[in-house]
Amino acid sequence: MSRDMHGIVGSHDLLLITLDTLRYDVAAELAAAGQTPTLRALLPGGRWERRHTPGSFTYAAHTAMLAGFLPTPAGPGPHPRLFAAAFPGSATTAPATWTFDAPDLPSGLAAAGYHTVCVGGVGFFNKLSPLGSTLPALFAESHWEPRFGVTDPDSLTHQIDRVGEVIARLPVRRRLFLLLNVAALHQPNWFYLAGATPAHGDTRDSHAAALRHIDGQLGRLFALMRRPCFVIVCSDHGSAYGEDGHTGHRLGHEVVWTVPYSEFVLS
Repeated sequence: MSRDMHGIVGSHDLLLITLDTLRYDVAAELAAAGQTPTLRALLPGGRWERRHTPGSFTYAAHTAMLAGFLPTPAGPGPHPRLFAAAFPGSATTAPATWTFDAPDLPSGLAAAGYHTVCVGGVGFFNKLSPLGSTLPALFAESHWEPRFGVTDPDSLTHQIDRVGEVIARLPVRRRLFLLLNVAALHQPNWFYLAGATPAHGDTRDSHAAALRHIDGQLGRLFALMRRPCFVIVCSDHGSAYGEDGHTGHRLGHEVVWTVPYSEFVLS
């Protein structure tokens, strides 16, 4: 890690975008083919970084990431982290790591003066049950509606609308930490593929079509964010579409454990 987070935290807004279930191979292929131009223009070198997720499904991965354990670079480590809770013996806390004396990153950033906001997408953010309330409860402000969820093809449009409302009422001098969990890639995603019907079901092609749709929306999100803003965009885990007989996630297959990751500054 070459980035000194002590120069970022406190001076920049922070945006964590989790593209729920996005596979590394699909993301890399579309970026190389120029089919996700918004992201490609911002990714360093126009390429995704290949990383390993800390969890094979949404709840596990987000619980880890919101404690500072972001996806780990795929090469041999150790790999110093951007954020880390203060605890003795951490092998991945380096001088450039921003440490916090709290059990989770939102609480640590709140203590540093940030307004923490979650705009959820998949069911683990829906606040309809104690489990679906656990992750949102880490934030000072959280939002979820059915139209933000997996069954609405325009979910990301609605989520970005809500982000705009949040930013519009945020005091100018108050720093923001925003988690946006994007549900559009998660099953069902067949409706993003031209000509598909429910009978076709979800496929790797519809997964790719969902990513192209997301890329078309993200420009509006980035335009809304205040400057300077440090952005982390990654997947929480991948999803299998028949590889070695596997379907879905919460399983130990390469297409689930390997995720795309990037970080950059909007200035």
